[in-house]
Parts: sequence; structure tokens; C-alpha cells
Amino acid sequence: MEHLKLQGEVLATGLEFPEGPVAMPDGSVLVVEIAAGRLTRVLPNGELSKVADLGGGPNGAALGPDGLIYVCNNGGFSWRTDDGFTRPTGPAVGYAGGSIQRVDLSTGAVQTLYTHCDGVPLHGPNDIVFDTHGGFWFTDFGKTFEDRILRGAVYYARADGSFIRRAAHPVLTPNGVGLSPDGSVLYVTETETSRLWSYPVLDKGGEAGHLGTEPWPSPNGGRLVHGLPGFQRFDSLALEENGNICIATLVRGGISVFSPGGELLEFHEAPEGYCTNICFGSPDRRSAYITLSGRGQLFAARWPRAGLALNG
Repeated sequence: MEHLKLQGEVLATGLEFPEGPVAMPDGSVLVVEIAAGRLTRVLPNGELSKVADLGGGPNGAALGPDGLIYVCNNGGFSWRTDDGFTRPTGPAVGYAGGSIQRVDLSTGAVQTLYTHCDGVPLHGPNDIVFDTHGGFWFTDFGKTFEDRILRGAVYYARADGSFIRRAAHPVLTPNGVGLSPDGSVLYVTETETSRLWSYPVLDKGGEAGHLGTEPWPSPNGGRLVHGLPGFQRFDSLALEENGNICIATLVRGGISVFSPGGELLEFHEAPEGYCTNICFGSPDRRSAYITLSGRGQLFAARWPRAGLALNG
């Protein structure tokens, strides 16, 4: 395993716990600010522009095929700041569940698409990826209280708000989600276990949104790809064009790169421990945009390989 240091620059500062970066065709980067409850555009010169007020806790975002932005909203956190470093500590006061939202970039209008699945509330939607059918997979992290944890799940939904189904459950703090280059495998990270799981994506009679599952003793139906030792935590992920999985890794602070076969190839050390998300942009997709959430920064690095072109 090769240990590297991220080489690049801080593109933007003053963000309130940024996550969910989306590299846009015009060179700007959209991020959610979880602590501020908003969607923000970061211009190439680092200038910030508010796109929409979302409320709650916007957590992950993706550009849909209709040109709208789809947001996983976790319902909100409580926060603690020490010496300029901010971290979530639990649910927000008045927390009432999570949702999937849709944002019109031209107007800032926000629409709520989903708050429940089969009558069960969404606890903390976290990360999202679109497939080639125009629908999307998303993780629901669950919710952690002082004395209990609401377990999470993996969902599939249509972008028009007409259909949602739970595809894998229970998953303990599922966070990042991404599809392999051919769309045949769904990858999911678990935060508190620092484990990467994979599921084959199935086509059942032409209906999207089904996963193949492993039998017990798999705790969630997934196949274990890799689990890091020691106290580390996984956040969001992004795929490289070659199929490698890049996972934002907390505590240690950086990007862990795994092969599809589960080999830990590289670790790119970040300037802080709350290295939470990565996405790829620029015409060659070798610009990596990484959220350093504790200090409220968006970091831009030159990546050694091209990122995967996303659906949407």
C-alpha cells in the first residue's frame, strides 16, 4: 500500500460542515452545508453563492438526468465546535426524520420527493448515485441517539417521486454509495465498522432497484470487500474510471483507494481527520474535489487517474 499526501490547494473556506460535492460542467462545484441547511455553489475563484435553503441536514447530492440536483437530507444534527473544528454530536433538537429533496438550480425551488418507504420513515438519508435507468440508489445512515441507534438501509427510488423500495437492510451506519463502471455492482461503505460492502445489481423482469444478497452470516446481505483495522471510519466514496473505489476515511483523515478485488492500493493523507467526501471534475476528470468538513473547507487536488463519469 502506497502512502501519499494530497497535493493541491484549499479552494474555499468558511463553509459550515460541507459535504456532497458535485462537479458541474461550468467548472463550479456544488456542496451542501449540513450545519447551515443549504446548498451552495463554489465558483472556480473560491467565491460562494447560495443556491437554496434546504433546512434539516442536507448530506449528499447528485446531478440528475433532468439537470436538477437531488439531495439526501438527514433531518439535522446537533453540533460541537472546539478551536475552530466542528463535528456532529447527535440529532438536532426537533429532529423529525429525513427526506429526499429535489432542487431547481435556476430558481432555488425545493421539492420533497420522499420521507417514507412503505410507511416507514427515512431516518437519515446520506449519499446518492444515479443509474442508467434514470433512478437512484441512496443510503439511509439511520440515526444515532445517546442511548440507541436506528439502523440504516439501502434504497432505490425513481426521480419522479413515484416509487421507492428498500433493497438492503439492516445496514449499520451505511454512508457512501457508488456503482461500478458497468453498473453491475453497488458499493456501500459502513462508517462505524470501516467496512466496504458490495452487492450485485439485478434486473428482475426489467424492473430496476433490486440487489443480490449473501446469506447469513453476512449482516446486511453484502459481500465484504475490505475492512480497515484499528479505529477508522468510512464516509462517502467515488469510483475511478478503472473501477477502483476511493473512500473518504475519517479519524486517520484521507482517501483510501481499493481495487474491485479488495486490495488497499493507496492512502492519500488529508490535512484533517474529517475528510468526508470526494468527487471528480474537469474535462479529464482528474480534478478531485474533497470536503474537509471539520474546518469548513473544499480542497482541490490533482488525482493520479481519471474518475468515473457519473450518470445524470
